Amino acid sequence: MRAFVAGATGFTGREVVRLLRDRGVETVAHVRPDSSRREEWATRFEALGAEVDHTAWEEPAMRARLRELRPGVVFALLGTTKKRGRAAATKGREETYETVDYGLSALLLRAARDSGADPRFVYLSSMGVGPSARGAYLKVRHRLETELRESGLPWVIARPSFIVGERDEERLGERLGAGALDAAFDVAARLGVTRLRDRFGSQSNTDLAAALVHLALAPDGADRIVESDGLKALAAR
Repeated sequence: MRAFVAGATGFTGREVVRLLRDRGVETVAHVRPDSSRREEWATRFEALGAEVDHTAWEEPAMRARLRELRPGVVFALLGTTKKRGRAAATKGREETYETVDYGLSALLLRAARDSGADPRFVYLSSMGVGPSARGAYLKVRHRLETELRESGLPWVIARPSFIVGERDEERLGERLGAGALDAAFDVAARLGVTRLRDRFGSQSNTDLAAALVHLALAPDGADRIVESDGLKALAAR
């Protein structure tokens, strides 16, 4: 088994790499070639025993690399934020939900599909994604989910709620929102209503990564969408 992790430097991706290596899985951690922290991430991942890959985000190059590696599983853990988008714009780069959350994920999906490796494609989506989803963030993820289900590859779609933990960048709104909801769900749980906390409560990046790795390596190979409560149950195993 070999795993290719796109979005390896992200909040969840770095934990996926670590947990894969803990399980002895041959792991290729992708770090974009223009990353300002390229050497730092390379050192970090190599210390875990992972191979570091810097393939450019160009479809022919990514397809050729996956054809060479022939991974059994490809993780698509890509995403940006409005804050990053504004910072990128000051440097003349476009980094939006359309170009990253959808664009790079779709490029990776096509490259995996056309590589001949037939990997299981594990896509980190979001709670609330569906045909009636509103807002650019959820809409682009619904589009990618649809393309993944129609790709012919074996697939897993994970839809977590809020993801919490120590991030490299502060997301005050997300942290406050998760805290307020978790507090309300805890009150409900003390009154005997636990399903709200199970379904909508936050989950740590480490627990989410554990669930993703479990799904990626599951022997049954069934295509599935796993909502937040299912991801929490898997992490608790």
